[in-house]
Amino acid sequence: MPKSQNSTRYLIGMIVAMLLWGMAWTAGKMAAAHATPQVAGFWRYAISFLSILPVIWMMKIPFKTDLKGVFYMIAAGLLTALFNYLFFAGLVHGEAGYGGTMVTALSPIVTYLISIAFLGVAVAFWQIVALTLGIAGALILLRVPYEGLGFLTLESIYFLGCAIVWAVVTIFAQKASHRAHPMFYTTVVFGVAGLTNMLFALPYHPFDVGSYDSTFWWTMIFIGLFPGTFSTALYFISAGKIGAHNTGVFMFIVPVGAIVSSWIVFDEQIAMSTIVGCLLAFAAVSLFGIKRG
Repeated sequence: MPKSQNSTRYLIGMIVAMLLWGMAWTAGKMAAAHATPQVAGFWRYAISFLSILPVIWMMKIPFKTDLKGVFYMIAAGLLTALFNYLFFAGLVHGEAGYGGTMVTALSPIVTYLISIAFLGVAVAFWQIVALTLGIAGALILLRVPYEGLGFLTLESIYFLGCAIVWAVVTIFAQKASHRAHPMFYTTVVFGVAGLTNMLFALPYHPFDVGSYDSTFWWTMIFIGLFPGTFSTALYFISAGKIGAHNTGVFMFIVPVGAIVSSWIVFDEQIAMSTIVGCLLAFAAVSLFGIKRG
């Protein structure tokens, strides 16, 4: 197969992975209407963990890391469990399209701010400009120019919490990237998150299978298998072929999957402030990543 066709195949794979991650927000809202956030959170990662095991076995992924790697994976798993709860709790109160857009747009900005404030990452002038754009986009996404502190609703607070937690998870993932294979890292994170969510779900009887209808189970299977295991594997395989440094831009596709699927399923209308804020945040991420000689 010619190299260009081979690259195109992996580019398509990356786009599919991003769209499925976006669609997880709409499927998550469907599931949140049929079970508690604790139960939905547990089954999401239980299914992902069980289904990713044969994948890493077939890919012959090495189960190797060191003590620091173990710490980063466990910490990321615990935080992913928290993210998972905030994800479903936010979708109980808020819109899937808004949640998918807000979290995807704000998380990289929060990651940069944490890295600069606490990890001593140096920034150049154009990166300060990028952060200014990102903060402006965040304020617009939170509707601060229009509503002031009115953004402090359950919907926005849960999704803002998702963005902050995911930013910290991203930093742990970066720390672990040189200590463990990304698929092994993901498997451990799935397992720790699933186990943690299970402990909090036990009072709600997650194993009483007959208590949950077919809509819940079909959406859980979809989220666990496709945005979970399938998209994760597709992402890492494609990233390995097109270069990890080129993958960041594809995250901009996630809101498209969230917005379009939520519009089709729930007839959600996307606000202009969400679009403007999202574009500013994505412009900031792109500018921040520019390499200057």
